[in-house]
Amino acid sequence: MNSLNELQLDALTEVFSIGAGRAALSLSEIVGDEVRISVPSVQVISSNDISSTTLSLNSGRFGAVSQNFSGPFNAEALLLFTEGQALKIVSDMMNSQMSLEELAEFEHEAMCELGNIILNACLSAMADMLNFTLDSSLPNYTVASADDILTRLKKNTNQPYIMILHIDLAIENQSTAGNLVFLLSSASLTNLVTHIDQFLDPIS
Repeated sequence: MNSLNELQLDALTEVFSIGAGRAALSLSEIVGDEVRISVPSVQVISSNDISSTTLSLNSGRFGAVSQNFSGPFNAEALLLFTEGQALKIVSDMMNSQMSLEELAEFEHEAMCELGNIILNACLSAMADMLNFTLDSSLPNYTVASADDILTRLKKNTNQPYIMILHIDLAIENQSTAGNLVFLLSSASLTNLVTHIDQFLDPIS
């Protein structure tokens, strides 16, 4: 198992788009303004094939919210934005006029909250639609270089597959792009595909 067919990827895109919509509603309540999150594409690749191009990583530093999920399949999830984008999101979430330097003090807490909302909304939508239950750990936020992130994604041989969601997030009509990354074992990917096929069976 090293890939999903077009119908399976379309189903995942639909599932995660619903989750992104849920996350946008929750974030809209926090910031007091419209928030839009879209999921334009989903892909599953081998961790050996991951690259800075795949994740649109440049030479800068990135904010990464990580969270572990367990259930019928286990996954480590990462939400990635450039550090500058992360601080801008924090500013929008806090409706703040503070400088980026001042906002850095609140970056960890705000990004953990953002990641927790987005990751749990997407995974709960998947669990609801594919009919299973997932448990999650508390989120953690770190800032790292592109090389550090790629090394982290490649080094875990127990999770040789990576599912990538490219997302667009807009707060107050200012848009930014990021990635949701899920690290999966072979067994987890197989179990996920089984649930997708069960979901698709009545309509295929």
